[in-house]
Amino acid sequence: MPILEMHLMTGRTKEQKATAAKAVTDALVESLGVKRESVRILITEHGEHDFFVSGMTMSERASAQQSVVQTLPANAEGK
Repeated sequence: MPILEMHLMTGRTKEQKATAAKAVTDALVESLGVKRESVRILITEHGEHDFFVSGMTMSERASAQQSVVQTLPANAEGK
């Protein structure tokens, strides 16, 4: 019985999470040959102040990245 944990940032709808769970279930059934009924998926949601990358919250990281984009020359954006 495969048990998967998915950690997501808050903000996704019930429908989005259900769609993701179905897609992951389908992939496990196909790739591992397990019965659909045996697949378990646990979704844990994290707020923007509960998830860190490089010691920064996701909102701090987004702000830092936005600052970098704003300081790039106009022709360097998107490259």
